[in-house]
Amino acid sequence: MLAEFEILSPANLDEALELVASDATGNVRPLSGGTNLVVDLRAGGEAPTSLVSLCGVAELRYIKIDDGRVSLGAGTTVSDVLKHRDLCTLAPALAEAATVFAGMMVRNTATLAGNLCCGSPAADLMPPLLALGAELQLASKAGQRVLPLDEFYLGFKNNQLQRDELITEISFPIPPKGATNAFYKLARRKGDAITVAGVAVAVEFDGGICSAVRIALGAVAPTVLRAREAENILIGKALSSELIAEAAAQAIEESSPIDDLRASADYRRHCVGVLTKRLLTNALELKSQGNQ
Repeated sequence: MLAEFEILSPANLDEALELVASDATGNVRPLSGGTNLVVDLRAGGEAPTSLVSLCGVAELRYIKIDDGRVSLGAGTTVSDVLKHRDLCTLAPALAEAATVFAGMMVRNTATLAGNLCCGSPAADLMPPLLALGAELQLASKAGQRVLPLDEFYLGFKNNQLQRDELITEISFPIPPKGATNAFYKLARRKGDAITVAGVAVAVEFDGGICSAVRIALGAVAPTVLRAREAENILIGKALSSELIAEAAAQAIEESSPIDDLRASADYRRHCVGVLTKRLLTNALELKSQGNQ
């Protein structure tokens, strides 16, 4: 049985920020899709006295592509992502993560900000957003601030969101022409399964040279992380099978997985190498095809 709590339903963002700012005890929690929070409530891991429902805050649900950026409202659902053809074309990594995100009923409810705030290293949306160079817009009654996603997490399920703040937007630059991005989730079944290992890559080219690359690893460390040393192996060089293999081996070194019911740490390390190599090789092949 759930503990008793009050549900507060603000009509707009200002009212929502007012309600979270009034929390002096830490017992008020924002509620968006609730696909993680409700599970925690049932398990007794959370015991808030009040929930601030963001379901009625329409200004948090949008997808905009303009001024060189893709901007996603915090209340945008996973299904909203899949229905937006231009977004799926520009960010196939995010579209793939949305495709394998739980089941349809959950995708219809789960929001982008909710998945990020959950902070699980196995959260499906985090690796592609990290690879795409996403930034978060955080708002409170005092104002707004922008924080790169790769600075948001401090540790396992621990982030920089202040008690009186809400994520209001997630945005990333529109990938330049010729750039590629992709994500692969390995799980024990295709859908409705927690990630065993997930890898997202985004690669930009200047002629035949890799001018920028981001490699994000999920479910293989306390938080989703960038494999920065692996990235450094590739930047400023022409990609080759040998260089890709070296970067994949380095990505393994930067992971720190655990043994659990889904997989052993050794298997997860192996998967990091295989998936990193596969996605980077695919990026190189796409680049070669574009030059033909």
